Amino acid sequence: MTHSPASIAARRRAFRALHAAGCFVIPNPWDAGSARYLASLGFKALATTSSGFAWSQAQVDGAMSRDAVLAHLREMVAATELPINADFESGYGATPRDVAESVRLAVATGVAGLSIEDATGDPSRPIHDLPEALARLREARAAIDASGGDTLLVGRAENFLHGRPDLADTIARLRAYAEAGADCLYAPGIKSRADIAAVVAAVAPRPVNLLVGATSEFTLADIAALGVRRVSVGGALARSAWGGFMRAAKAIAEHGSFDGFAGAASGAELDGLFHDPGAAG
Repeated sequence: MTHSPASIAARRRAFRALHAAGCFVIPNPWDAGSARYLASLGFKALATTSSGFAWSQAQVDGAMSRDAVLAHLREMVAATELPINADFESGYGATPRDVAESVRLAVATGVAGLSIEDATGDPSRPIHDLPEALARLREARAAIDASGGDTLLVGRAENFLHGRPDLADTIARLRAYAEAGADCLYAPGIKSRADIAAVVAAVAPRPVNLLVGATSEFTLADIAALGVRRVSVGGALARSAWGGFMRAAKAIAEHGSFDGFAGAASGAELDGLFHDPGAAG
């Protein structure tokens, strides 16, 4: 499936419109097949998952090269007609200028949005100092603007994922990221009703993304009532798929049992999902 520049522009417009009002789920496929299935369920947009993609390549989250990620983004954009938001980690660059070049290449894949996080990847100092984080985000913004400006930029504050559950600092960072040009704000790891509401209020009217990566006390209606604009699930769908696969495989290896195949999708269902009426054969 290929897409014209007009199609990409239309997807980017549709993606921005989703952020204007209401609350939508942007689930995270990890390959073309999972993307196609999610599109068949009626979701309006999809987001990549760095962890889900890495696991599919027998790598740990964060280990994939920029070239591999860019190739993955092109595959995901081609898989469906839906807008794709790229999990672009910390921008694939040692310096802010390097981030700008990586973002330019990401925009060229046709993604409708991309996120830049403030995590360093260094356990000894897991979060960039704010001036450095802002410099990297500003360069990402400039790269997007130079390419037309229609790709949505998400600013991510990673404190809660790296042992720094400091809500005040997280809010200060999100506000600064908004001022630096982020169109949407995201603090993965916040979970309480009070923290979610505080983040939404602090960056209003900018839209907020909430991560729901495990079973939750909240329904989508609850989340919408808190003012969240979009909900993603990170690697949770990939982990769910791995969980089913691992249980079935272990049953064979450890017990000689094939009971793990109960509930498996049928081949006919999957062929029907991926059947191309225009293809020969």
